[in-house]
Amino acid sequence: MGKPVVLAVDDDAEVCAAIARDLRSRYGKDHQVMRADSGAQALDVLTRLALRGRPVALIASDQRMPGMTGIQLLEEARTHAPTAKLLLLTAYADTGVAIKAINDIGLDYYLLKPWDPPEDRLYPVVDDLLGDWRRENPDETSELRVLGHRWSERSHEVKTFLARNHVPYRWYDIELDAEAQRLAGLAGAGPDDMPLVLVPEGETLRAPTSRDLAGALGLRTSATQPLYDVCIVGAGPAGLAAAVYAASEGLSTVIVEREAPGGQAGTSAAIENYLGFPRGLTGADLTQRAVAQVSRFGAEVVLARDVVGLEPRGPVRAVLLEGDGEIEARAVIVSTGVSYRLLEAAGAQALTGRGVYYGATASDAPQTQGEDVYVVGAANSAGQAALNLARYASRVVLLVRGRSLEDTMSQYLSERIQAHERIEVRLRTEVECCAGDGHLETLRLRERDTGVLEEVKTNWLFVFIGASPRTDWLGSQVLRDGKGFVVTGQDLRSPGRELEWVLPREPFALETSVPGVFAAGDVRLDSMKRVASAVGEGAMSVYLVHRYLASS
Repeated sequence: MGKPVVLAVDDDAEVCAAIARDLRSRYGKDHQVMRADSGAQALDVLTRLALRGRPVALIASDQRMPGMTGIQLLEEARTHAPTAKLLLLTAYADTGVAIKAINDIGLDYYLLKPWDPPEDRLYPVVDDLLGDWRRENPDETSELRVLGHRWSERSHEVKTFLARNHVPYRWYDIELDAEAQRLAGLAGAGPDDMPLVLVPEGETLRAPTSRDLAGALGLRTSATQPLYDVCIVGAGPAGLAAAVYAASEGLSTVIVEREAPGGQAGTSAAIENYLGFPRGLTGADLTQRAVAQVSRFGAEVVLARDVVGLEPRGPVRAVLLEGDGEIEARAVIVSTGVSYRLLEAAGAQALTGRGVYYGATASDAPQTQGEDVYVVGAANSAGQAALNLARYASRVVLLVRGRSLEDTMSQYLSERIQAHERIEVRLRTEVECCAGDGHLETLRLRERDTGVLEEVKTNWLFVFIGASPRTDWLGSQVLRDGKGFVVTGQDLRSPGRELEWVLPREPFALETSVPGVFAAGDVRLDSMKRVASAVGEGAMSVYLVHRYLASS
């Protein structure tokens, strides 16, 4: 297939040569850097590349060119290179036009000229754009191969684990792909071995667990120290923020995550209201940046391990892991977030992972190409998923129990949903039954006000309803409300709550009923359920850990 292409476009020959030279010196090993001196020539190049099946990773174009502006070129380039990242090179006077292009054509970034020195101004931007492209287009860059059945729950779990841990892979459908059948034959694999994961430099994995997969890929699955200053349970935005602040301030830190970093936010197709990102960013991108920070400051990340218990042991808190093992720390931060509630519809449980899915990753959307897709939910997560799925599906139907989308979804998002030509919003509607032979084939919908039933055909149902905290492992010693959310700070003193507080001081703001155990993010009672607030609570919890350690 050849190296992915990076195309530089500028009508000034010297400038075009300069940016191509700078790009080639940094990225020439893994990319073919090409150049064009006009919009028309660039479109000719892109046409030839498309006919040859060559992937285009990045198009960097000057804005002020005769005949065709950079924005006009980048808009037309979407037809030839739909997955390419778009970078506009512009002057300060054109920044208003560039910002408008973020919404109008999906511009990924604009960069003011000149870009000298490239180490400070050009390369950091291009590094991020090419990194995003590689994660979004794993089939173009991957050696890891996964063979499995399209409607297999375990195959879906493996693909989700890889996608959420930013491991690129190539997917082969064993029922449709002759190459998949050939590889399975070479491996001597039968139906019980699926999914089959072919690791380039390791043993072939047969129907692996997440822990098996993590170990084979070199991801850490156990802690290395006997005692830490702080153990963080859950690697969502709150947990990652806590890890960054704790490790950067000299605390020995370990973070334990049973699935993948990012939590629910990590699966979001777009987070558009996070401060400092005017075009928004994906949950995967935010997670990848956060994990890089965590690693940079020396915190350990233990993956694919479920936490099943908490034991106070004098001045130490022990976090018990499923199967075997434990982690001892002087303080614990609980940031396990929430899970989507199960859909209470007949047949839904049997078809989970076989057409019925809770949440959605960016890699799920392309599989719905040309099909009708149904989404249940009315919060921002459901809205962003609907917009992402509508890029591929022929129609997306958003099922909402309430009377108004605006009651539960941010205004900017509900307006985009209702204006989208391929998204249909059905209010006061719920799923009564899911049915199919081996995978989802039909849904029975009920109109809540009239009771009218309707049967529709679909292979795809994505569920984004409610929030159930994962807190059973904390036991009775950590006070929770009736829904399982962790009670902290002054709420521990609320009327009707029996609390035996053993210390002369009052509980700290995010401290639970067990001294030295803190809660941050969505798992905490009355939290805001927003990424920014979770990050803030994660940072604040570390400040309180310092106070606790200093007083104990």
